[in-house]
Amino acid sequence: MSERKPRIGILGIMQDLYDDMTVEIIGDGIHLPSPFLQLVYKIKGSHRTALITDAMRAAGMPPGESILGSLHNGIKVIVEDGVAKLPDGSAFAGSVATCDRLVRNMISLGKTSLQEAITMMSATPAHIMGVQDQKGSLVAGKDADVVIFDEDIRIYTTIVKGKIVYNTSVTSK
Repeated sequence: MSERKPRIGILGIMQDLYDDMTVEIIGDGIHLPSPFLQLVYKIKGSHRTALITDAMRAAGMPPGESILGSLHNGIKVIVEDGVAKLPDGSAFAGSVATCDRLVRNMISLGKTSLQEAITMMSATPAHIMGVQDQKGSLVAGKDADVVIFDEDIRIYTTIVKGKIVYNTSVTSK
């Protein structure tokens, strides 16, 4: 009598997929509320969670009208309450989140550390895109892409490949 080999089946495959799966989340606190951000972080951790803005052209702009898609034949949207909505308010039309906002939110709403939130915004996305040898961390030989911010995670200097591309003076409090 031959010994039967265990069959993995769909549950085994799903478990393997679940363990290896990396998730991308819009951590703006609107698309995904605080309890869900905390749950994703608890289940996946910072190395399997990538923060994404999924932002449209209205990102970082004040509330008001904008266009999703082409300027010539895009969809009119209204930006209010930190998100773009269809004009009738029936659905979200897109994200207007910025990276600094997502990092702040993962710390305050997702209950992560600054280091974990930065990993979700840098190293994890670099790994997903397969560019971890050039991006995602400050290591000799990688591109010198750096964002410098204050204690409130307000950006005041951005450096891309070793060159300052954005700089604003820091005001004292």
